[in-house]
Order: sequence, then C-alpha cells, then structure tokens
Amino acid sequence: MPDHPPISFDNTELAFKYKSDKELKKARFLFSMMGKPWIVKIGTKLTPWAIHSGLPVKGLIRNTIFSQFVGGETLQETAAVAKKLAEYNVQIILDYGVEGKEGEENFEHACDVFIEVINYAATQPNIPFMSVKVTGFARFGLLEKFHDLMQKQEGPLMTRFLKAQDLLTAEEREEWHKIQHRTMRVCAAAEKRSIGVSIDAEETWIQDPVDALAILMMDNFNKKKAIVFNTTQHYRHDRLQFLKDSYDAALECGFILGAKLVRGAYMERERRRAQEMGYRDPINPDKESTDRDYDEGVKFCIDHIERVSLVVASHNERSNLYAAELLMGKGLPLNHPHVHWSQLYGMSDNITFNLAHAGCSVSKYLPFGPIKDVVPYLMRRAQENTSVKGQTGRELGLIAKETKRRGI
Repeated sequence: MPDHPPISFDNTELAFKYKSDKELKKARFLFSMMGKPWIVKIGTKLTPWAIHSGLPVKGLIRNTIFSQFVGGETLQETAAVAKKLAEYNVQIILDYGVEGKEGEENFEHACDVFIEVINYAATQPNIPFMSVKVTGFARFGLLEKFHDLMQKQEGPLMTRFLKAQDLLTAEEREEWHKIQHRTMRVCAAAEKRSIGVSIDAEETWIQDPVDALAILMMDNFNKKKAIVFNTTQHYRHDRLQFLKDSYDAALECGFILGAKLVRGAYMERERRRAQEMGYRDPINPDKESTDRDYDEGVKFCIDHIERVSLVVASHNERSNLYAAELLMGKGLPLNHPHVHWSQLYGMSDNITFNLAHAGCSVSKYLPFGPIKDVVPYLMRRAQENTSVKGQTGRELGLIAKETKRRGI
C-alpha cells in the first residue's frame, strides 16, 4: 500500500504560508465584514448599482473583495497568482468570470476567450483545467425554453433532448446549432492541448439542455481520457441518481465520465422560484440529506474510478477527507490520475494547502475578468459566506489561530 502522510485541516501554518502578514490581516477584515448579514445585504445591492452608474468604486473593490476571490482582470495579472500557488503544489482551474452578457457578438467573444484561456493554460505547469459557463455563450431564454420542452418529454435525458430539439422553431434550432458548435470548438481546443473543460452547473430551470450538451461533448472527447467534466449540484435531490445515470450512459457509449461534484450555489433563488411557481422544491429538505448525497456521489465515483474522472469540488472538510480515506482504503495513491480536489480561490485554504502538502492533486478555482464583469460572481461569494452556516466563522477562526501563531 502507498505510504500516506496524515491529513489535518487544522494546520494553519501550511494553510496560510502563501499569505503575508498584511494579506492575512486583510482577509481577517473581509471575512469579519461578510459575517455581518446587514453589511452584505447593503453591499450586494449597492455594488452592482455603483459600478453600473460609473461611480469611482473600482479601486475599493479591487483592493478588497476582488483581490480576495479573483486572480486579476487579465490573464497576465492572473499569472502572478498561478505562479505563487504553484510554489505550494496547488493547481488552478481558470475561469473567465463574465456572466449575463447576451447577443451573438458577446457569445462569440466569450468562446474566443475560452479558447485563449485553454491555449494559455497549456503553457503553464499547474493549470490542468478551465471552467465554462454555457450561459457565457448561449441565450438564457433559449435554454429555458429548451429545458421546458425537455421536461415535457418522457425517457432518458438524451431521448428527451432529441424529442425536444424537434419542437424548437427553425430559428431556435439554428441558434442551438451555434451553441453546440461553440462548445465543440472549445472542447476540441482543450483536447488538442490536453486541458480539462469543466462545464458549470446552472439554475434547475435551464439545466437539462446543459446536461445534454455535456453528455454530447463527453461522447465526442472523453474516449481515451477525461477532457470534459459535467458539474452536479448535490443539494438537488435528483442529482445522485443523475450521476448514476450519466455513468450508465458512459458505459453504454464507451466514454469516461468527467464528474465534478459540488453542493450548489443557487439555493435561495431555487427555493423562492419553486414556491412562487408552485412546483416541487428541487433542493434537499436539509443539510444532512445534501451531505449524504454528496458523499454517496464521491463514493460512487471512486468505486467506479476506472470509468470516472472525479473532481471533489467542496469546502466541506469531511467530504474532502472522505475522498482521501476511500482512496487509501482501496490502496490507491492520493494523486490518482482520476481524482482531483478543488476549492474556490480565497476560501478554505486550510483544505487546499493541507491536501497539496499530503500529495493530493488539488486546485484553486480562479476566476479572472474585468471588475465590472465579475461583480455577479463576487456578490455570490459574499452571500455564500454569509448564508452557509459556519463558513465565515470557520474562516475567521483559522485566520485568528494563524495571526496568533505569527504574533501579529
């Protein structure tokens, strides 16, 4: 059996070694602010408005929440962060963090930037993945209509996809063809450069066509190794079964399933919409159910590791340790080529850097982009740190422990 060093997520010296005293104090200030819901509520309303109104707030944003959670405005700026993380054996999932821009011109531009990111990643030693949001190059309204049509069909996902596709208008089919072509271009560039493409999860009411697109891409590009990864949000009560169904599709079609497992990012919006529109809440009834589904998903993937390439994308200490324990229990190395761990840049450094120290393949999910364009991402991070039970308190506790250790 491979010799594994012990993994401890309480080692703050390793967790924050890459941060200077000044950076650590700034992180402490930021998380203490995010621990106050009233400040976050005001901030998430005022910040987008201030940016949109052209008020001179970019400097303030850049020096606070932006520098904590984003790599930079450009790939060149982001390179400095990637290089720094590489010193600690931490890899990068690069994300062009622009959201919500509509129109064919913007969609084509986003596609070009994704390919630029892939080409850049291929020149760097520690960037094995990049991330794609289908809403970056697809009209939300079309995805919503396509999803609704798929929901009305019967049968497995791809059967419903084909039936629904025939119900689109000629113009919509042409539009969908362009979306598919853009995705193919991105994935083909990734395959050529041997860079993984992680397709982000979206809101439940547009997810079906995104899932179908991910399966199509895996069938095209994952025959020999996993290039394309689909993201499953396990706060949804149907995603564990969907993960298993995706595995069955991989077996049937002869591809490797790329599976990135997250808990989820849209809970309040999902619950509110379900209540307003009178359909079943897609979210698990409690955190325990989500934790169970997530860990069962991790176990399922590791039990089928020859056919599944897994990304454990989690800030939950137990889930991260569980994945390592499952590998150790099977006598498999922690740096198994089909298992990768990932946390968001700016959060859970105690998990990332301690996993890296133990020899795990682990990355930071690192967005970049103009400040005005990444504001939606930043607002989600602020809300998440306020709403996720214990997240801010845990971050602050670890930072306090390290500042005390350093005597600052």
